[in-house]
Amino acid sequence: MHLTEAWFTQLPLTGIEQILPVSGGDINAAFRIVTRHHQYFLKVQPHNTVTFFDHEVAGLQLLGAVIKTPTVIASGTIATDGYLLLDWLTTGTGSQSALGKAVATVHQQHQTHFGLDHDFTAGKLPKLNHWQSDWATFYTQQRLDVLVNLAKKHHLWSQTRDKHYRRLRQQLLQDPHMHTVQPSLLHGDLWSGNYLFDTAGTPFLIDPDVFYGDREMDLAMTTLFGGFDADFYQGYQAIYPFAPGMQTRLPSYQLYYLLAHLNLFGETYGAAVDRILMQY
Repeated sequence: MHLTEAWFTQLPLTGIEQILPVSGGDINAAFRIVTRHHQYFLKVQPHNTVTFFDHEVAGLQLLGAVIKTPTVIASGTIATDGYLLLDWLTTGTGSQSALGKAVATVHQQHQTHFGLDHDFTAGKLPKLNHWQSDWATFYTQQRLDVLVNLAKKHHLWSQTRDKHYRRLRQQLLQDPHMHTVQPSLLHGDLWSGNYLFDTAGTPFLIDPDVFYGDREMDLAMTTLFGGFDADFYQGYQAIYPFAPGMQTRLPSYQLYYLLAHLNLFGETYGAAVDRILMQY
């Protein structure tokens, strides 16, 4: 997107010296803002108000109470575009073990119910977070069913997929583990692009999509696309040991993220979805 110089002058900053576009994914435009005394990271959501970023801000606040996250400087709407202004983080290298311990500390933040106090429906994948006392109900109805229905709308579903999904869904509803889960604070999108280390080697989590759920959802995401090594899991377990049988449950949680990618990127992810569905 192209923003005019006049647009940037409306930010709550003085002495802007440089505005540098940076890679920000396919959801937001992103910029590095250099002033006389500081640097900032700016996200802009075209043709959307600041409410688009409210969920991210809430997530950074929840995570930031226990681990390092980018500092929120300001958010608002300029013209037709919402923005989120964060402190710029200069990245370095760090320990996967320290990262694992940080994630485990997040997961030790517990709630009495599953979900969150607000939905997030401004993105391409709606997150229905209304509170549930039962994890099996929350995960099937407010996560999997939502993406399956979206796949049907996008003509990315079939009778075969539906048959196996119904079997999986029934197993989840009957699985004793699903009814004993303790609600943990989750990052919600824990792939390798959403953590970094600062120059001191301290791990930071960025771009959260938080809610309270089974911590194995976050762990399942770490196993899908790489970027987490054995030291990460050892560090995690030193703080919060895995529940017995986790490995057998991970595919049913990987499915959620693969369904998300199916809806976002199309049939490229169909084979990965099918590999899991065919296990049921």
